[in-house]
Amino acid sequence: MGRFEPAPGAVLLPGWLDAAAQLRLLAACRGWARPPAGMHTVRMPTGGTMSVRMVSLGLHWYPYGYRRLAEDGTPVKPFPPELGELARRAVAEAYGAGVDGGGTGADSGVGGTGDLGGAGAVGGIAGAVGYEPDVAIVNHYPHGARMGLHQDRDERADAPVVSLSLGDTCVFRLGNTETRAGPWTDLELRGGDLLVFGGPARFAYHGVVRTLPGTADPALGLTGRLNITVRQSGL
Repeated sequence: MGRFEPAPGAVLLPGWLDAAAQLRLLAACRGWARPPAGMHTVRMPTGGTMSVRMVSLGLHWYPYGYRRLAEDGTPVKPFPPELGELARRAVAEAYGAGVDGGGTGADSGVGGTGDLGGAGAVGGIAGAVGYEPDVAIVNHYPHGARMGLHQDRDERADAPVVSLSLGDTCVFRLGNTETRAGPWTDLELRGGDLLVFGGPARFAYHGVVRTLPGTADPALGLTGRLNITVRQSGL
């Protein structure tokens, strides 16, 4: 499966989610995307709209902050405990320290999805002690969508960000913490890949330059790319 560290604090684990885990996570995302408090287009303060569509869990993200009501005025969907368990296992495996290789993780589910665990995930989460994720953003990238370089600074915690990819491959740009200008590193994130960035990379500028249409596993039945980012809000 391999391991790549493009920058201090950033860890890429290709193929961390096996095919079955990807299908379970996709089914969960489809449930979360339904109204109320479902997937929507984000309008920026400048008046433009983002090319991705998104749904929030735990707290509703808007430019640039969090609130309890979604875009349609309804309460945001709760943060699923099994997604938190998956994120803690991701952090434990990415950073390695104290992973005990114990049990299999959460068995509760949203909409019958059950355990969302990745094939590459070690069962124990001792390496993620103190990491308590409570919010997530699911972004759908249709063909032609992109995400400009930005920092994830809307949280009050500096805990790592866990990023999971489903569907089409994308070119992900990881920059530095000071400016949108280079140097940066371009990574191809494929369906099933896990990227964790924390520590010195936590506030690095990053974005999606482009997606590569037609690169998704046909078995998913997914057009475009889904990205699930899990975070600790500190709120």
